[in-house]
Order: sequence, then C-alpha cells, then structure tokens
Amino acid sequence: MKHIYLLVGLLSTQFFFGQKSKDTIKNISLNEIKINTDRYSETKTFQKIATLSQIDIAFQNTQSTADLLANSGTVTIQKSQQGGGSPVIRGLEANRILLLVDGIRMNNLIFRAGHLQNVITIDGNMLQEVAVLFGPSSTFYGSDAMGGAINLKTKDPLLLNKANRKISGNLFSRYSSTNDEKTNYVDFNIALNKWAFLTAVSTSNFGDLRMGAKKNGNNDFFGERLYYVVTENNVDRIEANSNKLIQKYSGYKQYNLMQKIIFQQNEKMQHGLNFQYATSSDIPRYDRLTDLLGTNGLNSARWDYGPQKRLLAAYKMNSKDLFLNTDLNFGLHYQTVEESRITRKFNSDNTKTQLEKVNVFGASFDLKSHLGLGELLYGAEFFYDNVQSIGSSQNRKTGEIVTADSRYPNGLNNTVRTDIFAIFTNAISPRTSYNIAARTGFVNLKSTIKDNSIFQFPFTAISQSNLTYSGALGLISKGSFSKVSFNLASAFRVPNIDDVAKLFESVPGTLIVPNQDLKPEKSITADLTISLFKNKLIQLDNTFYYTRLYDVIVTDAFTYNNQSTIIYEGVSSVIQANQNQGKAYITGFNTSLKVTIAKPLSIYANFNFTEGKIVNESNNSPLDHIPPVYGKAGIVYDNEIAHVDFYLLYNGSKNINKYLLNGEDNEKYAPAGGMPGWKIFNLKGSFAVLKSLQLSAGIENIMDIQYRTFSSGINASGRNIYFGMNYKF
Repeated sequence: MKHIYLLVGLLSTQFFFGQKSKDTIKNISLNEIKINTDRYSETKTFQKIATLSQIDIAFQNTQSTADLLANSGTVTIQKSQQGGGSPVIRGLEANRILLLVDGIRMNNLIFRAGHLQNVITIDGNMLQEVAVLFGPSSTFYGSDAMGGAINLKTKDPLLLNKANRKISGNLFSRYSSTNDEKTNYVDFNIALNKWAFLTAVSTSNFGDLRMGAKKNGNNDFFGERLYYVVTENNVDRIEANSNKLIQKYSGYKQYNLMQKIIFQQNEKMQHGLNFQYATSSDIPRYDRLTDLLGTNGLNSARWDYGPQKRLLAAYKMNSKDLFLNTDLNFGLHYQTVEESRITRKFNSDNTKTQLEKVNVFGASFDLKSHLGLGELLYGAEFFYDNVQSIGSSQNRKTGEIVTADSRYPNGLNNTVRTDIFAIFTNAISPRTSYNIAARTGFVNLKSTIKDNSIFQFPFTAISQSNLTYSGALGLISKGSFSKVSFNLASAFRVPNIDDVAKLFESVPGTLIVPNQDLKPEKSITADLTISLFKNKLIQLDNTFYYTRLYDVIVTDAFTYNNQSTIIYEGVSSVIQANQNQGKAYITGFNTSLKVTIAKPLSIYANFNFTEGKIVNESNNSPLDHIPPVYGKAGIVYDNEIAHVDFYLLYNGSKNINKYLLNGEDNEKYAPAGGMPGWKIFNLKGSFAVLKSLQLSAGIENIMDIQYRTFSSGINASGRNIYFGMNYKF
C-alpha cells in the first residue's frame, strides 16, 4: 500500500508543478544542460565498452532485458526458468558483475554467487541505452564489478525545447507465438520550459514456453517435458504432458512503472526525480519442477519465486561550472527489493516460504574538474543495506502457520559501505592519452540470529570489517587507421550476507551452511585492444585479456559440528559452505568485425573465447560460470524505410570434464557428457509505414532447433514468430 501512496504523491506533484510552471515561466526558454557524469565514458576508461542505443533496443524486440543482452552476442545468459536471465561477462556472473540502473547500484547484500534474475525487473521498452563494461570496473563503481558492469539507462523526460510539443509519447504492443506473449507499453512526456515529466507503464503476459521440435545436429532430444504435477482437492498426482514440447509451468506475468521529473533551475543547474516500480506474478523455477524423485516421480509439487518486487526512488542534481571550472553530480536514492521462495514437496501438506525484504539507502557525489588538457573525476559514495529474512511453513489442509528456517539469519542483517575514488585522464600527445584511477573504502557487515532453536548454529552473530582498495591504469594511442589501448586494473568483491550467512539447499541432498571466515575476493586484469578501421567502412576489433583471481570464493565440502552430512527436511544432505580457495585465472579474447559492403548493406560478426581454472596446491580444476565459445554474425539492410537483420547466434559445446562439478555449472541439467553446441538463425525487420507508425516482425530460431544454453535448466525457445507495432504521438 505504501508504494501506491508514493505513486499518488509523485503524480500529484506532477500536476501541481505543471500548473505552476504554466503560470510563472511561460515566457522563459532555457537550454537543457548536458553534463557527462558517466564514469565509464571513453575519456575516462580505456577498457572495452559495448553500447546498445535506443534504436538498437527497439529493433531487437526481445521479451526481456536478459534476452536483449543475449541477442547482442557480447555476453551469454544463463536461465533456470523463463522468468529469469543471469548475464555472464568474461566468465564471471551474478555477484561478480555489477548491475546498475541509471548509474545506481542494483547489487545488494543478498546478491548470490549462483544465478540472478534481477536484470528482468527493468523493461527494455523503458531503456534509452545499455552499456556493457568488459573487465574490472571496481575502481569506477566499487565492490562486485570484477568481470564488468552493465548500466541500464532509462529514458529521460524532455523539456519543451527538445520535445517540440507539450505532450508526446509512444504506444507499443507485441505478440509472440512461442509462449503466447502479449506485451503492451505506453509512455507520455509532458514538456514545459523548465519542467518535464515522463510516465511509462508496461505489462507482459508470458505463457508456457515451447521448445524447438527439431534435433540439434546429431544430438539426441533433451529436456522434453514428459509429465508434470497436478494438484486437485489437496491431492498431488503425476499427469502426462499432452505436448512434450510445452514446458509446463514456465509462464509468468511482469508489470513495470516509471515516473521521472526534471526541473531545470537555470542554465547551470538541473534537478531530477526518478521513481521506478516493478513486480511480477509468482515465477515458477522450472528446473526445480523437473527434478526427479526416484525413477517415475517428481520431487516438487511447487517451486516458485514469489513476486519479485523492486522499488527505486532517487533524486539527482547536476550543476555545471559550480566552482573553478568544476561540475557536480549529486545523488540520493532509496531502493527496496522483495524476494521469496515458495516450495512444497510432492505429496507434502506443508508449503514453505522464505521471504527477504531488502532496503538500500545510498548517497553519492561526483566532481569533474578540467585541468589544462586533463580531466579529474573524483567523489565519494555511501551505502547502507539491510535485510529481514523470514521463514514460515503453512499446512494446506489445516491452514496452520509455523516458523521455519529462513534463508538468512532471522535477526539483524546489515552492511555499511563508504568509498572515495579519483579518476584522472590526460593527453601525452595529440594521439596518445593515459588515465590513472584509484578507489579505497571500508565495509562493515553484521548479522545476528534472533531465534537459534530451528537449526541450532554454534554461533548467534557474524561480524566482518574490510578495508577495500583498487586501481586502474590505461593507455591509448590513435592512428589514422588504428587504435591501440591497454588497461591494467584490479578489482574486488567483499563477502555479503549471502556469502557468509546463507542456509540453502542448493540441490536435493546438498545443504550450504554459513561460514563467517571468508575474505574478500580480489583480481588483477590486463587487457589489450587493437582496432583497425578505414573510412568507417571496415572496422576490426580484437581484445585479449588475462585475469588473475585471489582468495576465490567457491562452494565446497565442509564440516558442521564435526559432521560432513546432516538430515535436512527429512533428507540426508552433504554439507557444503562458501570458502576461499586460493587462486584462479581467466583468459580469453574477443574479435568483432563490421564491413559496409555498399550502403545500405553491411555485414558483421563477433567471436568470444573464455577459459578459466582454479589453481591450488593439489591440482587444477575448472572454474564455474565459464561459457563455451559463442558469438553472432549477420547481414543488415538499413535505409530510411526498412531495417532488416538476418543473423546467426551460436554457442560451442561444453564437455563435462570442463564443468566444476556440484558447482554452479548445473551438470544435472545437461545431457550426459556435457552441453552440446548449437546455432540458430533469426530474421528481424522494422518498417516505417508512416512518420508516426512503425511495424516490426521477425522469426527467431527459424529452423526450430531444440537446444539449451550452458548451465541453464530450461530449454530455449523454439521457432518464434512475433509482430509489433509502435505509434508515436
């Protein structure tokens, strides 16, 4: 209910300010100020950055932001269910990469090392740009950004001098055949001279996902849904699936709302409010619903993620030339996230719910000063996170609710983080520049067990304090037809509540218990990018990188009260815990090519290779999350009327001997011997029918191949035909 009150308040503010602006500033015209405060812009970091513009995002017409990233061919995506998508950058995933929305951290104290679905809480239709930073970005954004960072930039309101009309907007609708998807989106912009308001709303309804029907090369069919659980009158039974290609119980619904307000005080200062809210229906965790019980049964009658709720309320202030040729960007924000897991075993009467409510308070300021030919960006950040973790169990027959074990300690759990940073960029010559950056900070974590009677841990409190630091050094040299950049950077990730205090059944028969003796993970990476180009007709980029990881946190065998197994929910379970396991390395390269054959025709391709291993005294073992080779290649026709893209997405195979067994590679959801490689062809087009009307259509997975991406627990979509319409007013 409090979310509704906040929304009403914001909309009321919109109405009030709109009336006031009309009366008092109707004859004033100001130029909208543009202050580049992105810490990752090309002038500040020489690491590889891939961007998707608003035009790119609209053209891809994907069902989620995770699918948008997968279709870019620059990152891979893991899925445990249709309503998910966990990006992998350079073999690092989940809490080892950083997600940002409008430059604000989404990572919080419960971001896990496994697979995360938070990226889907941001609707692609609301995005203005997506930027993927490859490689360590901790110096720019702090903890977690070891493999890179993804900044999801949402649309901004437009003042009257930019919008050219007081009221404008977009209506968008899409239908997809593979899951009977129905998505509708609307935004409208109210533009005044000093004030602007942008409201955006979207709803999506995704039915059960249909997998491909054709064999993937010479590989056997895999992952077909032969049967599922039906519950009637509190009785569970196994039902044969009438269509084994339909992945029963994979559908869900998604809802998104955004409200932005800007006020341009004068030519040098601008204020902004940013409100975002996302929620969903229950999202079935598909892979767990397919876990077998014996040879002819299913383990779970229900395994849902409860509605994933995300609320953001943020204020920002930009001031140009505040003092001594210095610009200021100041921000305050509050986020609340609610996640839950709702599970019931087959033929059990008890439904277990584990609920987490996270609150995040943050403040930051960036100062940018021009020093001769150089630029100095410096600032500070403060974050306070807390989580309330609740466990309960309800009997479906009697309705009785009793306390159950929670995922995290059921007392007070919080993290305080403060950082300062500085980034200096300067030119050595007209063609050569360098940058140097540093960050240091302090993180304090506290966790307490309020009620220790459920599991009886040998402790009731966990406390950690860590001093953090990182640095980066970059060099770039530009020639007439080439560019060479070198970047050396360190990164870190401080253990969070999920690392040190989690109680979790990772798979049936394996229980992860808390371990408070964890140290931060650290890394150092060197990467080299060589770019060749000629008159913008040919562009070839090659990036090579090597990352050394220290104090790597890995889930491994553990003893609890001197025991290696324990009875958990009636099952004898092997005990594991997160532990620092020495060193690891990741190495790889990326190659991308774009050639303009003759306007409006061009071709493009990219290829990615990654390898990673844990290095310890006894032997070397595979590092999890390392994807097989992957990439994208296509041909594009683009003019003022039509944009058509025919492209190939592909993944190589991943042999089982390259899996980290019992880790996050999920070998149990792969065929025997590992995950086969795959390739799919897609055809997409958008057509400007009228100046204000654009139609889009496409066929994805044209050959209807049955396949599954590495470490995923659900088959990818079969042949999908979609239609979309966008009307601008």
